Order: sequence, then C-alpha cells, then structure tokens
Amino acid sequence: MPTVTLARHAMATRFEFVLQGDDPVTLRAAGEEALAEIERLEAQLSLFVPTSEIAHVNARAAKGPVRVSAEVLALLQRAARLHQETDGVFDITIAPLLGCWGFLGGPGHLPDKARLAEARECVGMDKVHLDPDRRTVRFLRDGMMLDLGAIGKGYAIERAVEILREAGIQRALLHGGTSTVYGLGEPLEGGPWKIGLRAPPCLSAAPPLEMPVIRLRNEALSVSARWGESFEAGGQTYGHVLDPRTGRPVAHGPVLAAIIAPSATDTDALSTALLVLGHSAFQPVAARRPGLRAVLVTEASQGRFIVTGSGQEAFPAC
Repeated sequence: MPTVTLARHAMATRFEFVLQGDDPVTLRAAGEEALAEIERLEAQLSLFVPTSEIAHVNARAAKGPVRVSAEVLALLQRAARLHQETDGVFDITIAPLLGCWGFLGGPGHLPDKARLAEARECVGMDKVHLDPDRRTVRFLRDGMMLDLGAIGKGYAIERAVEILREAGIQRALLHGGTSTVYGLGEPLEGGPWKIGLRAPPCLSAAPPLEMPVIRLRNEALSVSARWGESFEAGGQTYGHVLDPRTGRPVAHGPVLAAIIAPSATDTDALSTALLVLGHSAFQPVAARRPGLRAVLVTEASQGRFIVTGSGQEAFPAC
C-alpha cells in the first residue's frame, strides 16, 4: 500500500503529512488540498499578515464593532469558552503582554514597569465583545490585540484532518512543528500511531529522563514547554509562556505539559493552559472532555524531575 509524504512551511513552522492508502494520486491530491487550507488559515488568522481578518480586527475593533467571517467568529467563540474553562489562563488577548516582554517576533527583554502595567489592563476576554447576531468583534479598551498563536496550529491541523476525511483518507499522521500532531486511523502495520515525547533540553545535564510513548488513534497530541523562546537577564531565565493573570513568564510548576484528545484545537489550547495551571487543574478540565489525557514533567526535589500521567498510567521519576 503506497505511502505519500508532503510538507510545507506555514504559521512559522513546518507542517509534515504522512498519508497511506491505495491510490497515491488521491493521497497526494488530498494532502495538497489540506496543506493549501493551512496556508489559507494563516492568511486569515495571523496577526503578522496585514491583510488578515485578525489584523483587521486588531487595527479597528477598539474604535467600533468589526464584522468578521462566520468561521473566524466561531473560532473566537471557541477561544472564549476555553478561556472560561481554564479560569482565564488560556487567553488570546495576551498579545500586549507578549509585546512588552519582546516575544512578538523578537528575542525577548525585560519590560518597562509602567508599560507592563498598562498592557495588563489590555488583557482579558471579558474586554472582548462578540456579537453572533451581527457577526462582529469589538474591543472594550484601546491597545488590545488578538493573538491566535496558542490555538492556530491546532485548529489548522483539525481542519486539515477534516479535509482528508472528506477525501476518504483513513490513515495519516499530521505534524505541525513540535507543538501538535494528529494520528488519523491506524498505520499500515496496525495498532495506534506511536509518538515519543522528548525530554526537555533543560534537563540534558541530568540523568536520562524516561519519557512515555503516546499512542494516537483518531486523536491529537499537543505539547507546550517552558524552554522555547527565552532570554536571560540578571542571572535569571525568562520564557515565552506568560501567565495572563500576573503578566509575567511562568517560572514554577511543570516544565512540560502534553494533552491528548480528539480535537487538535482543544489540545493546542489546553496544553498551554496546563503548563501554567499545573497538575491540579487537569481534573476540572478533563471533566468536560471524557477521555482527555495529560502528561506533565515537573520538578520533584533535589534536582529530580518526575513524569506523571493523568488518564493513563503514571511514569517513573528520574
């Protein structure tokens, strides 16, 4: 049975597809259509694309209601629900804070205290009014910005999977950078798709950390970690994952959070939230989504780290 692989750069990352089926022509055509959809979504959702709907909203919604497509409104409503479910930790209005810390396309830097205080006043989904009847978005405060970076790749993967399914593709592995992967059906050799989690680079000097292999069958896996974009100042490392409640980078709790669930949109958003909230927040979130699974890497004591799972077996400490 043929296997077709495709790849494309979009959303500041590399999307890679492995498609399996009887007809390589059908596989390639469906894969190309799915990749084209990801490019379309980038043009629609990226705040860095001046002609995107999100850039249009960011430029005008503080002055009055801005009409958006039904698709964008539905995604914003979904983000608002995730905001509520995570006690405000998942927040697509976090862009002003990212800008203060230099993480909007920059290397990062310590913020000016006055500017940071001002930015914090511009963050919060309670300051975004979504009108489903008029299909509009309005900011209740000047200086607000939407950033779908913590949900966009997952949503793009989810839409790509829908296109593959509509084309009759039953076996595929879709990967969006190092953040989200989706296993459609089963690989040719049978059983679920197997994805190995990598130990955090920040622990490379420690004894090898035993990491689990995640098994996916019509499920997505998203991973968020504190060691991504970062900078050092005054002997301290500041990462790009911010807690919107404090306006500061996350400095305690898990160093890695992974979520496994049927929806790639949900896993993308919830992995970020769980990294901020920690293990205790998993059960309230999982209660709304039967079958949700999680893996966290947290510091135990004396420089030791432990890998734990929720909704599956626990893993040994190292």
